[in-house]
Amino acid sequence: MGSTSDLPVMEKACKFLDEMKVPFEVNALSAHRTPDAVETFARGAKERGIRVIIAAAGMAAALPGVIAASTTLPVIGVPIKGMLDGLDAMLSIIQMPPGIPVATVGVNGAQNAAILAVEMLALADEDIAKRLADYKSTLKEKIEKANRDLAEVKYEFKTN
Repeated sequence: MGSTSDLPVMEKACKFLDEMKVPFEVNALSAHRTPDAVETFARGAKERGIRVIIAAAGMAAALPGVIAASTTLPVIGVPIKGMLDGLDAMLSIIQMPPGIPVATVGVNGAQNAAILAVEMLALADEDIAKRLADYKSTLKEKIEKANRDLAEVKYEFKTN
């Protein structure tokens, strides 16, 4: 993440990766304040066993693109809400030049970034794939329960 102020958003990704039993690193790296550290991180990630990088940034949001420029690993960008409700960060992450793609989730979409990363990892790991399938099955159950609960809510003109 660009700074520790992004942790409240990125915590959702950390919790999901923990739930899926996927080892991960958490770092504060700034594309503008620590560019050498960002490049060192990105260039050494594959050797350290990293297979997907989630990079969060707000405002100018250069971090995901700078990382993507220095590695062949897939990079998922998480725009952090700040100025302009995060639209500035989202556009900075989405608008990458040809050859330097960054997958991008919605503003503050850390959990979706983690789910996407786990989906990528699940392609080559049956244990992760099983845990992911189990998680996805709970999504349906949550909505079905919510619908049952809504059926109990009474309004004078409600027809269902």
